[in-house]
Amino acid sequence: MQTVGIHHITAIVGDPQENVDFYAGVLGLRLVKKTVNFDDPETYHLYFGDDGGRPGTIMTFFPWINAYQGEIGDGQVGVTVFAIPQQSISYWEKRLTTLQIAYTKTTRFDEVVLQFSDVHGLQLELVERDVSQKNQWAGGVPAQYAIQGFAGAVLYSADPEETITTLTNTMGLAYVATEGDYTRYVASATLGNTIDVKMVTGERGTTGVGTVHHIAWRAATDAQHIAWQQHVTQQGHYVTDIKDRNYFNALYFREPGRILFEIATDEPGFAHDESIDTMGEGLMLPPQYEEKRQQLEQSLPRVMVTYNEV
Repeated sequence: MQTVGIHHITAIVGDPQENVDFYAGVLGLRLVKKTVNFDDPETYHLYFGDDGGRPGTIMTFFPWINAYQGEIGDGQVGVTVFAIPQQSISYWEKRLTTLQIAYTKTTRFDEVVLQFSDVHGLQLELVERDVSQKNQWAGGVPAQYAIQGFAGAVLYSADPEETITTLTNTMGLAYVATEGDYTRYVASATLGNTIDVKMVTGERGTTGVGTVHHIAWRAATDAQHIAWQQHVTQQGHYVTDIKDRNYFNALYFREPGRILFEIATDEPGFAHDESIDTMGEGLMLPPQYEEKRQQLEQSLPRVMVTYNEV
């Protein structure tokens, strides 16, 4: 079996308004969905992505106010990499400088990369890519420069060779090249298709603010999702039951390098409880929490989307 690429990446952050200010206000992403953590409904689950909230563009967050700061390290997604259009890197250098966000410019696998951190310490990168699916959301960033979705991710594994075995034998990614401390693998999608594995191990990461919780891979349909569950089990991994996350079904397993993998369905998507035009405007609750709506609306902090046009 072969996944076509990344469905979403989920991270832990601090104050939700600071989170919105960075990913909408600075990066210009669309707030696609404002809901709650299904396992902790007193906490938001915020989703950001492209104009349509498509798989391969979605970065999601659990904002835990006053939570401990985590440490990025082995057993985690170390870096989340966003794709920007060709000929747009100079725009982003100017934008980051104007918004007083420090960045480093480097090269990996013959691509120019801008490296920087978000307000809570997550490590991010921007890289120019040609993609077939264009993001038309102009959230303070002109559409010709807008983030298209994920380019991919950099994995920090506690056992890089075992993680590579999972990527190739279980998830179906293909080897591309090795450069320095990194080995690159690709899937077939044009977004969220590139995974770099850091081949040198370091300190074990600790969960907390500023760290990625999990990376999710795409399954096209519910039927394919069931096949993935069987396939992952046959590959020797312990996999969870399938869980209904309202916007997709999900299953989880922790690969031998200690990184938490999810496989998520493309269906039904983010527009089944809101229209495409109004996604992200209201607090959307799964049916099991609808009776607590008044309580949750009073207890959850208000967040407001403001875009920086610079």
